[in-house]
Amino acid sequence: MLIWIPVDRRDEKFGEITKLIDVNSWALVNFDRGEVQSVRFFDKREDFSDWVDFIILANKFESYIDFMNEGMMVLCVREERTIEDIIEAFKFKELDEVGL
Repeated sequence: MLIWIPVDRRDEKFGEITKLIDVNSWALVNFDRGEVQSVRFFDKREDFSDWVDFIILANKFESYIDFMNEGMMVLCVREERTIEDIIEAFKFKELDEVGL
């Protein structure tokens, strides 16, 4: 499955989630069989046109309706900041669902 994360920089190790208004880059995480297969970075989400299953936002107050209309499940972090921490929380279902 594919997961979008808006990040502050193109760095798999040190990039941190950011608000949509402050997004510098988009991390596209390929998560399969319980682990990360790859992480790719894009300047704009529109640069990738295939189906994406999830998007993870910095908080539940972000504008998420467009993502839901595109068929993505929208989640938000609790205290996680880095891509690694966010995916670990995703793996153990420790992220909050937005829009309920």
